[in-house]
Amino acid sequence: MTGRPLAWLVAAALASAAWALQESSRSMPAVRLMTLDPGHFHAALVQKEMYPDVAARVDVFAPLGPDLVGHLNRIASFNTRPERPTAWQLEVHAGPDFVDRMLHEHPGNVVILSGRNRLKIDQIARSIHAGLSVLADKPWILKSDDLPKMEAALAEADATSLVAYDIMTERFEITTVIQRALVNDRGTFGEIVKGTEADPAVYLESVHHLMKVVAGAPNIRPAWFFDTAEQGEGFNDIGTHLVDLVQWTLFPGSSIDYRTDARVIAAQRWPTWIPENDFRRVTGEPGFPPALSHFVKGGKLEYYCNTLVSYALRGIHTTLNVIWDWEAPAGSGDTHFAAYRGTRARIEARQSRVDRFRSELYVIPADAATKPQVLAAVQAKIRALERDYPGIGVEDRDAEIHITIPDRLRIDHEAHFAQVTTNFLAFLRDRRTLPPWERPNLLAKYYVTTKGTELSRQGPPRIAARRAPR
Repeated sequence: MTGRPLAWLVAAALASAAWALQESSRSMPAVRLMTLDPGHFHAALVQKEMYPDVAARVDVFAPLGPDLVGHLNRIASFNTRPERPTAWQLEVHAGPDFVDRMLHEHPGNVVILSGRNRLKIDQIARSIHAGLSVLADKPWILKSDDLPKMEAALAEADATSLVAYDIMTERFEITTVIQRALVNDRGTFGEIVKGTEADPAVYLESVHHLMKVVAGAPNIRPAWFFDTAEQGEGFNDIGTHLVDLVQWTLFPGSSIDYRTDARVIAAQRWPTWIPENDFRRVTGEPGFPPALSHFVKGGKLEYYCNTLVSYALRGIHTTLNVIWDWEAPAGSGDTHFAAYRGTRARIEARQSRVDRFRSELYVIPADAATKPQVLAAVQAKIRALERDYPGIGVEDRDAEIHITIPDRLRIDHEAHFAQVTTNFLAFLRDRRTLPPWERPNLLAKYYVTTKGTELSRQGPPRIAARRAPR
């Protein structure tokens, strides 16, 4: 053989291959998504936009069925929309062993989870143990017995520099952002009052609707959505947002220890009754499936999705009311009401017929004598906030002060998923930027939602009074 020795040629080839691999890894996006069992449309909303440094290819691991088909159709609609179409490329892995297959093959490094909730914490924990970061929709757990699993999973994520993050979209709602700023402005709000169980310092009420018509057709929900053992009850689910907002608003940047800071006092629940004809409309099923037969009474489904919970957070009495009605009255929709009571003023975010069911923010001074000082403080705070939120303003309406918000700042609910995902990606790039309070506050949130749900089952069901303006 003439020329270079064989050993040299082999070494050169290996060096060339190593260089090519290094160059390839430099050009390869740092984040490669995998979607696991997308049973809820929130899984698709994470991909409503494209993100820098995120691979266009997404691997989907799920059983073959309507949940998977619905997810694929949603991603296809994002890819084919006229304005700002996405360019996602889906690789589908369908089969009964989809979880084990994802954990064994893991072609990506981030797991997206949104769907069935009963086994979600096990899937989160197994993903973290396999070296994968997780972006998971709520709720992570349905029972308080699973809190140790969550605590162990989060501890492992911390120890291995992974990110496990939940999708809290309501932190990005503009009225909520400004409400938080005003509650923490001493001149406007004063100090938070302690309140009592009968007269709480904080009251949040959220009303959702089971039947929604989108583009003239019913928004189909899977039959398992109505199985509370799989989906959870209303406070398990929607309650996560409410508890999160209370913690985030009252104690910004502060870690909460659920063992000492949170005390669930009382809870009650009541069902929304769904006739079989309505069940057919909302699910597309021919009737009640066998899995729900023990919830059917007199031809109606007894669906426990409403919960009223009273608890104290560092001694501050808080009441949360989660309601699922059947269908919204004409011209309205889902509503959110939040009131925080301070020594100088009450800060309310509300939707009502008066405001055309659009979320608006109000400051109600505690008494007429201090109204001028409160108004001046609100004006000063809004001027400071206007640097970040241009166009917001103050309108004096005699007994209350209205915070005006321009339409360009009112981002719809679906767009908040991209904002959450952008935050998550920033934490992936630099794990040190993940706030240290996120982990304990996540545990505190699920302590309240699970304990509140469990306490509500102990007494006879009652229908709670609504306090939000209609």
